[in-house]
Formats: sequence, C-alpha cells, structure tokens
Amino acid sequence: MLRAARWTVLGLLAVSVLVLTFAVGYAIRGDTSSSSSAATTAAPSGGATASSDFSNLNQIMTLLQQKYVDPGKLDRQTLYEAAINGMLQTLSDSGVFYVDPNTVRTSVGPSGTFDGIGATVSSQNNQIVVVAPIDNSPAARAGIRPGDIIEAVDGESTKGWTQEKAVLKIRGPRGTKVTLKVRHADGTEVTLEIQRDQIKVPSVSTVPPGGVLKDGAGHTITDLGYIHIREFTESTDPEMQKALHDIVSSGKKGLILDLRNNPGGLLQTTVNVADEFLNSGTILTERERDGTETKFTAHPGGAATSIPVVIILNRFSASGSEVLAAALHDNGRATIVGEKSFGKGTVNISNNLKDGGQLYVSIAKWLTPNGTQIDGVGIKPDIPVKLSNADIAAGRDLQLFKAIDVLRGTHSTPIETPAADTPTAAATPATSATPAPAPTVGG
Repeated sequence: MLRAARWTVLGLLAVSVLVLTFAVGYAIRGDTSSSSSAATTAAPSGGATASSDFSNLNQIMTLLQQKYVDPGKLDRQTLYEAAINGMLQTLSDSGVFYVDPNTVRTSVGPSGTFDGIGATVSSQNNQIVVVAPIDNSPAARAGIRPGDIIEAVDGESTKGWTQEKAVLKIRGPRGTKVTLKVRHADGTEVTLEIQRDQIKVPSVSTVPPGGVLKDGAGHTITDLGYIHIREFTESTDPEMQKALHDIVSSGKKGLILDLRNNPGGLLQTTVNVADEFLNSGTILTERERDGTETKFTAHPGGAATSIPVVIILNRFSASGSEVLAAALHDNGRATIVGEKSFGKGTVNISNNLKDGGQLYVSIAKWLTPNGTQIDGVGIKPDIPVKLSNADIAAGRDLQLFKAIDVLRGTHSTPIETPAADTPTAAATPATSATPAPAPTVGG
C-alpha cells in the first residue's frame, strides 16, 4: 500500500550525504494517508494519453537482455532507477525525486538519531576511509581516528565497497557488536570490537570554524556569539534555546547565525527557531496548489528578540535555512551576508513505494513574509561575499569576517576577491540541480 507521509522544509538535498547513514534533512508537518488505488490510478491532468504504455519499459528490458552485445553491463536495478529518475527529471523540480530502498534504510530521520558506531566514512580509491568519528561515540571511544582505513567488517574485506555498502554493514541495532579491522595512518593495524549505540547527530554548534571566533585581522572576538545550525531536527529546539540563553545572559553584543550548508529540516522546528528572535510578524506563508494560503506567525516572549543578528548563507543553504533567513530579514531582525541561497521552498509529501524506496512530490510552495517566492528564486544577501578557491585553501573565511564587521560596525574585511583568484561556482545553481555536500556525521 502506498502510504504518504507529509514533509516540509525539504532538506533532502542532502540525500546523498553518507554518515554511516545518509544524513537526510527533511521536515515533517503531519501525516496524511493516501490509498494505493488513489495514488496509482488517478487520471493524469494533461500531456499523457492512453497511448503512453509504461509496459514498453518491460519490453525494452527484455529486448536488452536478449540482444544487447554486452550483457554484463545490464543491471536491472540500475536501469530501473535510471528510468524513474529520467522521468522525474523532466519536471525540473528538485523537490520531486526518488530515494532508493538502501538510502531509505540508512537515512537519519527527523529525530536526528540512529543506531550505529558514530563515524563518518567515505569511499576513496576502492577503500573505506573514516572522515571523522562523532565526539563521545562508540567509534571515538574505541580509538577510531580521522583518516583510518576500515579494511574489513566482521571478517569481510571492504575492498571495492561503496559508502552505501559500508553503511549497511556497519550500522545495526544498539547493543549489538561489529568487528572492524582498521589501519591507522601510521600503518599500524588493529582489530576493534565495537558495541553499537544510539547516536545523536548534533544540530546546533556554538564552536566557530577554527575553534575560536576571530576577525579578518586575526584578533580573537569575545563580545559576539556564534551559532551554526547544521539541520533542523527534533533536537534543534532545546539545543537552540540553551545556546541562545547562554549567549544573551553572557551579555554578548551580537550574534552570528551560520546557516551555510544547512539543507533544511522540520518545519515546526524552523518556525520555533524563528519565533525565538521575533515578538510578532509573519514567519512564512504556505501556498497550496489551489491557491489556499496558511500563515505562520510569531509570538512574543522569544529568547533573543533584541540581540543584533547577522545571518550567513551560501549556495547550499536551502529550504528551512531559507525560511529562517527570510523570516528574520523581512521582519527587520537580521542582516544577511554571503551568497544567494539555493532556492528550495516547497512542501513535499513522502510516498512509500512497493520496492521499499520513496517518492517525494512537491505539493505546495512557500512565500517569505514580504510575499516573495523562495522556490527557484532563493534569498539574496544584503552584503554579497563569495569565497574564492584561494580563500578556502588558506582558511580565510571572508563571510564570517564580514559578519563580524557588520555587527561591530567596522570595515576591515575586503569583499572583493583578488583578480588572480578563481571564484567558486556560481551562487545559485539551477533549481533542477541537487548539490552534493561532503560527508558530515555518521555511523
């Protein structure tokens, strides 16, 4: 039976992110149910005709298997998924996509927790390499280090494994054990038996890039607060409330809210976070396909309604992060620094499929408090600041430096990159594109 779970504040831009589970940032508003007959037999509203016979796909598969000169290249699952993705890509809507069964099985849900060992992995040169263990996770306590190569899992060699296969093999119910053969960067090899546990994926961090907040001149900044929201999950609310309380009660003169690379999250969580900064006003408007609109509004009593705020966005800030940025900006509570955001502002329903996969379908769009559509448009910064390849290589975070300048009323950080530098990719990818973030948390 096809069961639809209603999601909002997409965030599934991160569907390819491996975290010994795939870090999937999505947003649930509430569950709705739809019968399989309603979902599969409804007549198309336009374009399709009775002559559109999808049984042709099965015929094509049979002909390929019977006649194709290189039968070894034919993988039914790969062809099946390619057919689905090709159909969906004609819609040019990054909110409509298919998630394969293995990705569904290894995804981190809106709770931000999963069962595993807590280590991010990637596949490099036919090897499974540890990107980093999560702090205080079973992997970290067992001595797993960044750069370690996982050579075997429960006695099975990992040579040639994909990230996905490593995730499926290493993850498992809390309390169970997995044995890893690990080669450290110095060449030493160890065999570790690690007991899996529930892993909490942190949502909010007050630790700035580099560990200490510094301006463009290298001076340590102590009078400003810093918060990075990785994704909006069920744990974001309490984590955010604590971070804001600590910053406000310590007398900080301003707050940098870093939403870079944030793919989205739970809609209600996003609204709650915005409400902490607002005493009144519209947070966002949701417009259904029939034109019906629903407004989400702020309430008095937030924890940070007076502290000056600068938001940092980049081209991978999407969905929930765009909603939050627009809510604070349009209500006069924040200045935005950085790049134009991704432009993903749709309500999506997640439909469970018979193969164990999921189909996400856009069913409504969001408008900013000023009435601007987010989807396909994005949020423009008040102060555009791009990072060049040279900036990234040298660890110069000009976007963070400029945010500090704005809050302190200084102008010590140049906005323009040197002519010799090659800027990073354009700030706004096409709406049909899906960014591929680096691995984040996992395991």
